[in-house]
Amino acid sequence: MRSIWKGTISFGLVNIPVSVGIATQRTDPKFRTLDRETLQPIKQQLFSPARGEVVDREDTIKGYEVSKDQFLPVTEEELEAVAVERRRTIDLVSFVDVGEIDPVFYDRSYYLEPQDGASKPYALLVEAMKRTGKAAVGKIVMSSREHVVLLRPAGDALVAELLFYPEDVRPKEEIDERVREVQVTDQELGMANQLVESLARPFDPAEFENEHKRETLALIERKLSGEEVPVQAEAPAAEPVPDLMAALKASIDQARDAAPTADGGSGSKEGRQKAGTQSNSGVKRAGKASEDAGARSSRAKSGSKS
Repeated sequence: MRSIWKGTISFGLVNIPVSVGIATQRTDPKFRTLDRETLQPIKQQLFSPARGEVVDREDTIKGYEVSKDQFLPVTEEELEAVAVERRRTIDLVSFVDVGEIDPVFYDRSYYLEPQDGASKPYALLVEAMKRTGKAAVGKIVMSSREHVVLLRPAGDALVAELLFYPEDVRPKEEIDERVREVQVTDQELGMANQLVESLARPFDPAEFENEHKRETLALIERKLSGEEVPVQAEAPAAEPVPDLMAALKASIDQARDAAPTADGGSGSKEGRQKAGTQSNSGVKRAGKASEDAGARSSRAKSGSKS
C-alpha cells in the first residue's frame, strides 16, 4: 500500500505505528481543456478585473472577505502562526457505537496498515473493536489541518474515516418538518413495507457498474476509429405517480417477477438489471391502474389530510 502519512495510533499507554493509504480513488476518464484551433491544452491565467490585466502569482496574497467586495489581507506568516502542530499521532479520545454516527459526517476514507513490528497490537485492537462492536473517535493532523477521525474495523483491517465538523454539515430540519406533517395510512405503510421486503437482499458492490464511465470510454473508442457519434435526445422527465397505491402494487408485482429462482433466472445480476430497466413501464402500468382505483385514492388522500 502506498503510504501518504506515517505515525502512531495512541490511546492510553498503547502506541501502534501505522501507515495511512488512500482507500478510494475515482477512475472516471479525465479531460483537459483544449484550444479549439490547435487542439492543445490551454493554461489558466490569474486575471484581475479591478486592474483589467493578468497578474503573476507572485503578486497575489490570501484575503478573507469581511463584507461584499471588502477583503482583509492575511499573509502566509500570519497563517503559519496559527497552524496546528504537525504531530504524527492519531490521538483516540473515545470508543463509540459506529451506528451512532450519521454517515453524512463521513468525508474521506483511508486504510491503516501496521508498520513493521506492529502487527500484534494492531490485530489486538481490531479484534477488540469487533468483539465490542465499537469504533474509535480521535484527532489527526493531515495537510496542516486537524481532523476528527473515526477508526472502524473492516474485516481484519482498520479504516480511518475523516469526519466533517458539525458546522460543516448543513441542517435538515426544514425537510424533517415538511415530512413530519405528512400522515400515511396503515394500508399504504403495509404496501410500502411489502415492497421494501421484496427488494431486500445482501449488499453486493459488484452488482453496480459505472455505466457513465463505460459509455464515455466507448465514445472515445468510437471517435478514435473515426466514427461520427450522434447526439442523443434528452430523456423525458419522469411523470408524477397518479395513484400511490396502484404504483406500490405494480412495483411489488415487478419485484416478484424479478425474484431469484432455483435456476438463477431473473434473480441473477442480468435479471436485476433487466428489471431495473422496466421500472418506467411499471409506473405507467400503475397510472393505468389508477383509473380503476380512483375511489380508493380519494379515500387515502382524505385520510392523509386528517
